[in-house]
Amino acid sequence: MQIQINDMLRAYIDPLTEAEYSALERSILAEGCRDALVLWNDVLVDGHNRYAICQQHSIPFKVTQNTTFRNMEDVMLWMIDNHLGRRSVSDFQRGVLALRKKDIMEARAAEVSAKTAAEDASIAPPEQDDTPAPAKVRTSREDIARAARLSSATLSQIEKIQKTAAPELVEAVRSGTISINAAATVASLPEADQAAAVAGGKKMLQQAAKEIREQRAASRPPKEAKQAPWEGDDERPAPVSEIDMLRAEVSQLKERNAALKAENAELRERISQLVDAS
Repeated sequence: MQIQINDMLRAYIDPLTEAEYSALERSILAEGCRDALVLWNDVLVDGHNRYAICQQHSIPFKVTQNTTFRNMEDVMLWMIDNHLGRRSVSDFQRGVLALRKKDIMEARAAEVSAKTAAEDASIAPPEQDDTPAPAKVRTSREDIARAARLSSATLSQIEKIQKTAAPELVEAVRSGTISINAAATVASLPEADQAAAVAGGKKMLQQAAKEIREQRAASRPPKEAKQAPWEGDDERPAPVSEIDMLRAEVSQLKERNAALKAENAELRERISQLVDAS
C-alpha cells in the first residue's frame, strides 16, 4: 500500500522540537519502530515523524487501520483525544487542542439542532412520543477544560492568546519562555510592543506583564464603604447568626487562598530568575 500524507493532518498537531525529533530518531535506530502507524484507508493519521524516520533509514514498520472514522472531523477528534492523553503535551498545547475540539463539537451540535428543527417542522407532532431526547453534547468551557485537565481560567487565557497574541508571543509560550498567565497579560499590548517584549527575553516579558498588572490595579476604582443599615438610627442590628459568621469566614479564606496563589506564582518567577542567573 502506498501511504498518503495529508498536509492538513500532518500540521494539525504541533510538530516536535529538534531535540524531541532527534530523541525519537535515536530510539527508532536503536530499537526499531515499535508502535504501528495509524491509517484511515491509505491516509496517514498518526505517526508522521516515525514514518519519515523509517523512510529515511529504510527501517520496517507496521500499520493499523482505524475503521471507526466516518469523515475528516472524526479523524481530527481522534487525533486530539490521542494527544490529550499523552503526558508530554504541555498545558498550552493541551488548551489549543481542547479549543479545537470545542469548535468541532459546537459545529456538530449546531448541525444536529438545525436538522432536528427542520425535521420537526416538516412533520405533524405525534400524540405521544416516548423516545428519549438525545444526549446533550458537552461543549461548555468547564467541560472542555476538565477534559483537558485545565482550569476554566487557564483555558480562557489560552483562547485570548490565540486571538490577540503576536506570533512571536505565541512561540514564546510554546517554548516555555513565558507562562500562560503572563502571556495572556502581555497579549493585551499592541502587536509591535508584544514583539519587542519577546525580543527582550524572558525578564523583559515578565517585567511587561508585571507593569500591566500594576497599571490595571491602579486604575480600579476604590471600593466605597457600605453604610450599615442601622447607622443614624436608634435601632441596633440583630445579632449575627452562626451561619452568617461561617459565610464571612469562608469568604475571607477564599480571599486569602487567592492571595497565597498569587504570592506562590510570584515566588516561582523569582526562583526561575535566580536559576537563570546562576
